[in-house]
Amino acid sequence: MKMNRQQANNAKFHVNIIYLAVLTALLLPVIISCDSRERLYIYNWTYYTPDSVIEKFEKEFNVRIIYDEFASNEEMYAKLIAGGTGYDIVFPSKDYVPIMIRQGMLERLDHSKMNNLRNIDPEVLRRADYDPNMEYSVPYFYGAAGIVVNTARVPNYEQSWSIFAREDLRGRMTMLDDLREVIGAALSYLGYSVNTIIASEVAEARDLINNHWKPNLVKFDAETFGKGYANGEFWVVHAFPEVVYEEIIDLPQLIADTVFFFPREGGPSYIDNMVILKDAKNIDLAHKFIDFIHRPEIYAEFVDDFGLPATVNVPARRVSRQSIPMYSEADLRNTELVDDLGEYLELYTNAWFRSIRTGD
Repeated sequence: MKMNRQQANNAKFHVNIIYLAVLTALLLPVIISCDSRERLYIYNWTYYTPDSVIEKFEKEFNVRIIYDEFASNEEMYAKLIAGGTGYDIVFPSKDYVPIMIRQGMLERLDHSKMNNLRNIDPEVLRRADYDPNMEYSVPYFYGAAGIVVNTARVPNYEQSWSIFAREDLRGRMTMLDDLREVIGAALSYLGYSVNTIIASEVAEARDLINNHWKPNLVKFDAETFGKGYANGEFWVVHAFPEVVYEEIIDLPQLIADTVFFFPREGGPSYIDNMVILKDAKNIDLAHKFIDFIHRPEIYAEFVDDFGLPATVNVPARRVSRQSIPMYSEADLRNTELVDDLGEYLELYTNAWFRSIRTGD
């Protein structure tokens, strides 16, 4: 059967498509293999290292960084325990570093490869009682979650955790999907330590959350609260402020309407750390990355990009910056660092998974 010109052109087109698909399949492995740069695998919190810092490290050391993110310590730890290996550097918080040390998960650090450790604030190291000599971990950031309020929507409010009990804001608020942050907030509101090991106090905090806070929340959320706040869905969010800052940076009116505060009752704070996993394949490169982060100008770039204070690196505080930090080092004085509770952590996990999060 003869084909007309249109049919012939269509046939030729389909042949060319098939040819290109086959050629692409054959060449793709070759193209990928041409990138022979050494790779560094990092597992970090969401919104926590600027792309510009990653790109500078890659360019200076002629390497490629493979970057994965997590939203909570529990998520990070569960993935590693379940066999999620292959990472070189991970960023656990203060309460998880000692757990990982005890379980033999971390590589001992070689200080001779990291001259910039001298830039770390001695006061932060004093608080880092889990590893004060940085044998296994290097502090990355000392900070705290707080509350972000859209004052155009909520002009009248108290700087208190009690804001989550306001029924008039029901369906417009979120709290973090993080058991130590949420239970710690309730404990602080009740006048207890965020590290209490008294079962009745944890139970009282659980009941406060279940009976007075949770009914007014859209959800517990550690991943999308920044976007939800930026698009107007949420008016009050329990938040790591840098996450919200990244989402509203191009919205000047919302920036002007936004207030961030630490509640007057106090609350949990954290020291996040850089550690090298025991099974890391690129240990030397991992040391270089940790040392790179603590160059004053690089650390200043990190905190400036997220509107944070330079809480860990002292000389970085003297580097000029473009943004005004959303809080200062002094603002953290009324917070309490979250500790590793050992066997008593079960009080918190039971309250969280068997009660607060039941049915979610």
